[in-house]
This record gives sequence, C-alpha cells and structure tokens, in this order.
Amino acid sequence: MSRLFATREGDDGLPGPERRLAVMALICGTTMAVVDATMINLALPSIAAGLEVASSSAVWVTNIFQIVCAAFLLVFSALSEIIGRRRLYVAGLSLFVVAAAGSALSRDLDMLLGFRALQGMGAAATLSIGPSLYRSIFPSRLLGSALGLSSLVVATGYTAGPAIGGLVLSVADWPWLFALPVPIGVVAVVLAWRALPREAGRRGGFDWPGACGAMLMLGALFLALDGVGHRTPAWQTLGWLALSLVVGGGFLWRQHRAPFPLLPLTLFRQPRFSLAVASQGLAFVGQGLAFVALSFLYQQGMGFSPLETAFLFTPWPLMIMLAGPLAGRLADRLNPSLIACLGLVVLIAGMLALGGLGAQAGILDCLWRTALCGLGFGLFQPPNNRELMTSVPAERSANASGVMSTTRTVGQAMGVAMVGACLSAGAPVQWALWGGAAAGGLALLTSLARVSRAEDAMRARRRGASESVQ
Repeated sequence: MSRLFATREGDDGLPGPERRLAVMALICGTTMAVVDATMINLALPSIAAGLEVASSSAVWVTNIFQIVCAAFLLVFSALSEIIGRRRLYVAGLSLFVVAAAGSALSRDLDMLLGFRALQGMGAAATLSIGPSLYRSIFPSRLLGSALGLSSLVVATGYTAGPAIGGLVLSVADWPWLFALPVPIGVVAVVLAWRALPREAGRRGGFDWPGACGAMLMLGALFLALDGVGHRTPAWQTLGWLALSLVVGGGFLWRQHRAPFPLLPLTLFRQPRFSLAVASQGLAFVGQGLAFVALSFLYQQGMGFSPLETAFLFTPWPLMIMLAGPLAGRLADRLNPSLIACLGLVVLIAGMLALGGLGAQAGILDCLWRTALCGLGFGLFQPPNNRELMTSVPAERSANASGVMSTTRTVGQAMGVAMVGACLSAGAPVQWALWGGAAAGGLALLTSLARVSRAEDAMRARRRGASESVQ
C-alpha cells in the first residue's frame, strides 16, 4: 500500500503525501454510496410496512434512485469540464448527504421518493467523475493499482452493506439507515474540498440540448428495462424503448454538430477505448444478471432462506477484494488486456458452473462457484478500467469516466431485465445464468481483439518513460 503514496521523479498526478487525503475523500464517498444502496435494498419490506404502502410501490425507492442516477451520468461528466471536477464532486457529495438526511425524516412515500431522486443526482455527480479523479491523483505508473484499490473499496461496501443494514434494522427503524451515512458524508465533503486537485474549468458553452437528450434517452431506456424486469404491459415497455431509440438518434445527430458536445464521439475512434467499453458493458450484463438470478435460484429453486442466500453471495465480493488490488498492480506491469481476458475466462467458468447447479446442491457447491465468479470479475475489472481510462487523452478523462459509469449502469440493468424476461417466459432460471456466460463470452472476444493494441501502447509508454529519464 505504501508504494501508492511514494513519489518518483517525473511522476504526474499529486505528490505522494497529498494523495493520501485525496484518496481518503474518494474512499469515504464511495463507501457511503455503496453501503447506502445495499442497505436500502435490504430495507424495502420494512419501508413498505413503515409507510403502509404496497411492496410494488416501495420498490420505487430503489428504482427512482437508479433512473435519476443513470440519466445524469453523462451530463455531470460534461459539466465537470466547465466547473471543475473538485467543485462537482463536492457539490454531489453535499447533495447526497442533505438528501439522505431528508430521506431519514420522510414520513410518506412521495416525500421519500423526492429525496431519493435528489440522492440519485448527488450519486451521479460523484460516480460520473470518480475514475477520472483517480487518474488525476495518481501517476500513470500506479493507475492500475489505484483502480484496484477502488474495486476493493466497492467490494467491501457490497459485503458490509447487508450486514450493517440487518444489524441496524434489528435495533432501530428504517429511517436510521438513511441517517447512518450522513456523518461519513460530512467527513468526505470536508476531505474532498481540501484534498482533491484544483483545476480551472474550460471556457465555452454547455450542450444543453444534448444534456436534455441524454437524460431523456437514458431515463426512457431504464424505464423500458425496468418494464421487462417487472413484467409491465408490452405496449408500455415498447413505448419507452421506442422513445429512447428516437431520442438517442437525435442525441447522436446533435453530438456530431454541437460546438461543445456533451459526449465527444471522437472518443470512440480509439479502438482501445471502444473495445474496453464494450467488454465492460457485456461483463456487467453478466454480473447484474447473476445477482438477480441467483436470488431466485437459491430461494425458490433450492429452498434457502433469505439470510442463507445473503451468505451464499458473500464469496463474490470477497474474491473481488482479494483479486482486484492484485490485478490492478499487475496491470501496471503487464498487458492489462491479457489480465482482463484471464478474468473473463474464470468468470465464464463460474457462470457455467452456477448454471449447472441442481435443486439438491449443497452450500459448498454454491460457495465455490460464486467465489469463482468473484475471482474472475476481480481479475477483469481493474485492468479493463485502466485500459479504458488511459486510452484517451488526459483532458478527456471526465468524458471517459462518464461513459464508463453509464455503461456499467446500463449493463447491470440489462442483466436484470434478461432475468425478468426469462422468468416471464417460464424458463428455468439457470437459462439466465447461461445467458450471462454467453455475455461473458462476447466480452472475452471483444477483449481479445485489443490485446495487441494494448501491447503496443505499453511499449510506447515504456519508451517515453526511458527517454524522460535520459
């Protein structure tokens, strides 16, 4: 860990001692958001009972957060270029904390949904630029290790969130779940304001038509995917999908012609970037699909209780905690695309093994298969993120970060929708897991296509480093 904060001659990014406070700010912000999300999912039955609403209505406490967050990711990544990433991150954290306090004080569903929408906006502001901040804080030689640390923090939050939520609900009412992140958020705001890199925003206009188009396009897409997952009438789902596609076409037309486009399409002319984005999206389809499908498989197909199901999920984030930092460190020295490919092979093997589970399988049968998936995903994510972020110029880091966050969110939602479609068709839930393995296979093919390009980029970086030393 100490090597992350050591300074060498010629390093870009912040000096070593300054990195510590900046990373602490990002860790606090990420932990707060991840733990909050996992706790609230666990608390939906308690919220429904406490507010005396139907369970189907309480689900919108999660849905509204996800939809608003997804709709604003590209918008905020572009806005950060004008006002600066530090200001946007602090503003997003502050909004999240205030909205969390408001959610804790809510006494009816409408009030709670309003504050959850504001929380989604705050989360979008931080998530849209988080990876790009790691690139501005750490020197290029340590970026893989830094992104591995980020994966460790996220996995730790996913592991701890349900346990913390269950503990709180055992002694207090659901509003305390929203109040719990507030102190952490206040500390994160103070640290972010003091420690994150200061930068001047660019001059020029903001693409307001593009921003409106992106929000409508992504919002409609998520409503369509949610409709698939929750078996809403076909005409309604198709209507949202058609609206997303029409607005998406207009959005692309606008981006080709805007003087300051919300999403510079020139990013996708870089094959390493486009292939890394595609690999990430397909991998997250598999992950989002697996998390929902396994809930049904373990409880309805195999008869495990909700508490036992939560325990069976634990190896996935635990293996990411172990493998993520190692994969990130290796990606700083070796071809990151090769490491990502290895991770995808392991992930596919784990998904196929889970798809082969029978009703009589025991706990150990489930645990090692889930651990295999977590190991694969942990090996894949940090190297792939490193490839994605370093394949574009530093001045486009915020845009690349916004694309990364949007792709991850859309991929997970598509995976959930695929499970819903599978269940609606009356197919065995194992079919969904095999579909996740197929998505992983496509991600592997995409990742293999960039191995030689990543090797060329590594050689060029090493030549540049040796020339700067001389």
